[in-house]
Amino acid sequence: MPDRPVRQPRRVTLTKDGPMLVEGPVEVVLDDGSSVVSDRFTVALCVCHRSRSFPWCDTSHRGRTKRRSV
Repeated sequence: MPDRPVRQPRRVTLTKDGPMLVEGPVEVVLDDGSSVVSDRFTVALCVCHRSRSFPWCDTSHRGRTKRRSV
């Protein structure tokens, strides 16, 4: 049997009240069977489903506050 290259595990970081950070590149398979790919060094995956660019996080999970009139 030929020697297989040793693969390092991907690092996944769970953040409190934020996205899941995954060391890239990554391929994400969606629930409809389609897939999306990112070759970025670190990818932020949305876990709250509020992102307009789902499955990528666009920070829509952050609390919005009204600006006070001055």
